[in-house]
Amino acid sequence: MKNFLAAFLILLLPAISFSQSQPYTPDPDPLIQQRLEDWRDLKFGLLMHWGPYSQWGIVESWSICPEDLSWASGGRKPGVSDNYHDYVEAYEDLQTTFNPLNFHPEKWAAAAKDAGMKYVVFTTKHHDGFCMFDSKYTDYKITGAKTPFSSDPRSNVAKEIFSAFRNEGFWTGAYFSKPDWHSDYYWWRKFPAVDRNCNYSIQKHPEQWQKFVEYTHGQIDELMSDYGKMDILWLDGGWVKVKTEEEVKGEMFGVYENSRWARNPQSQDIDMAGIVRKAREKQPGLIVVDRAVPGPHQNYLTPEQHIPENGLPYPWETCMTMAGSWSYVPNDQYKPTDELIEKLADIVSKGGNFLLNIGPGPDGELDPVAYDRLKEIGEWMKVNGEAIYNTRMYKVFGEGERIRFTQSKDGAVLYIFFFDFPEGPVALTHIAAEKGMRLTLLGSDLKVKFKAMGQGMELSLPPAAREEGKHVWVIRVDFPG
Repeated sequence: MKNFLAAFLILLLPAISFSQSQPYTPDPDPLIQQRLEDWRDLKFGLLMHWGPYSQWGIVESWSICPEDLSWASGGRKPGVSDNYHDYVEAYEDLQTTFNPLNFHPEKWAAAAKDAGMKYVVFTTKHHDGFCMFDSKYTDYKITGAKTPFSSDPRSNVAKEIFSAFRNEGFWTGAYFSKPDWHSDYYWWRKFPAVDRNCNYSIQKHPEQWQKFVEYTHGQIDELMSDYGKMDILWLDGGWVKVKTEEEVKGEMFGVYENSRWARNPQSQDIDMAGIVRKAREKQPGLIVVDRAVPGPHQNYLTPEQHIPENGLPYPWETCMTMAGSWSYVPNDQYKPTDELIEKLADIVSKGGNFLLNIGPGPDGELDPVAYDRLKEIGEWMKVNGEAIYNTRMYKVFGEGERIRFTQSKDGAVLYIFFFDFPEGPVALTHIAAEKGMRLTLLGSDLKVKFKAMGQGMELSLPPAAREEGKHVWVIRVDFPG
């Protein structure tokens, strides 16, 4: 209880001068605070981007966004019309050929569990509006009559995925895009789409916007009602938010002209407080992540594709791709196992969680390389997982570029991660040698020698220890008493 209260007091502190820190507003509900502490113990999760776009092997959703972005419009499927309207029509027609007959989520869940992952976040709907769940609010969905897979008994893939992972003991999270580029209530066909934002004046057409609010609430309610125990609601599309009058005016006069979200200077209020209230009525203790929208509904922050230099002073999670893209791309280049394990240790040493993304292919399978990476990570985690799970930051996250620390929540055990095997004595300036201290290499019976050195210590691993470990070597430090 003392550890929980200490963590809660840390969350109540104002944002301090950490690298890349942002404003954070802790949820005042003790249940949510406890759930966040439990989530911080999990450390390692799986994110999955999947939809009809996997058939083209392109970036998810963004190629239909009419913005001049190299990774969006420049990433369109070659050989398809350059005419924007023809391209969108062809993109949306992917629904009619999406038939992932090799979809077996039990295989995904087993591989993720073997890798040591503890929670999953699945894209139930990305910005393109295609629902990977059986929503009654649209026909643009995996269970829709135009989708060949709709006749398969596993067609409600979100339900199948959540069930398969839950059966393996995972926490489950629903990714849901607030903007919906297929919905006539967001990109109204009465007007052309000009960017990622709502394409009409909400002030002039409040009735149209109200339909979109009701549509959004309805779909989230479906996910909270019909898909079993839900632990996380992971909302994307941070430009759909309430904007103050000052923000709107600033955008109109170009104050935020470099902001990628500030092209449409109007407030897009979808009543987040109402969404959260209704969701938690169905799912008590639900963690809500309203990404990139500072306020009480961003229960933890989600730096994307990077690891904060010094960590962050509040709950956070790095979401990152295992390969080069969020969604499936043929012959994509997957990060080496060494790099993935080093990133996991780096993130955890700085107090974060690691949400690692894999994009399933159009047939419903993962790339064989992804399975290989999961297997190799799992082999390492089976030996060294105690240094990852249920740990917290030490007084410093590491020493230099290639050494990291974590500690048990009660501070009785310290773990030292070596990204490179230490060939000779290593000086550690932040760990004082104590009489009765015991150092052991996880997965080995070989003795680790150490001695005092000023205010720190010097340790040495026997050369034979190199073969006792792999990827990243971890030393457990037990303090006397």
